[in-house]
Amino acid sequence: MTDLAILNARGLDDFGNLVRQVRDDQWHDPTPCRQWDVRTLVNHVTVEQLWAPDVMAGKTIEEVGDRYSGDQLGADPVAAWSAAAAGARTAFSGPDALLGRVHLSYGDAAASHYCGEMTIDLVVHAWDLARAIGAGEQRDHELVGYALEQGEARGDQSATGFFDPPVPVSADADPLTRMLALYGRSA
Repeated sequence: MTDLAILNARGLDDFGNLVRQVRDDQWHDPTPCRQWDVRTLVNHVTVEQLWAPDVMAGKTIEEVGDRYSGDQLGADPVAAWSAAAAGARTAFSGPDALLGRVHLSYGDAAASHYCGEMTIDLVVHAWDLARAIGAGEQRDHELVGYALEQGEARGDQSATGFFDPPVPVSADADPLTRMLALYGRSA
């Protein structure tokens, strides 16, 4: 379980490094995510991190309510991201944090499953953000490997509503290309 918390922390670091690279004139640039600009993408991932401490503390979706609805980036998106990421990092890395169960929108699940979902989302959306802002699109090989392995095990992720249908790629495509394809992206 510790390895998953470490992978998640690396995903937070990777995404955070990209957030700090966004220039003032790029916040409204398009991203590979349909209908999302850079600010909307960063807000989405920030909101997910804001939820983590509450979810990991055992709160239900109903208890949290609409606390994190709307724009959570405010006037300083980098500071908002950094605070949210710090809270999520703490929530996932606590002693035995990933051994319990959590309440998610689709039902109860293992905390480790939730951390895994959050890690995958960080990896995929880091690539989205990198592409949108013109940063290097290569991602951490272990993070890519984890997202690829989990994507293959979980099947078509488009049913979640968060990802487009898988994109066909050749069998000899590199791991990043295969991972992206599973989550509806073309490298």
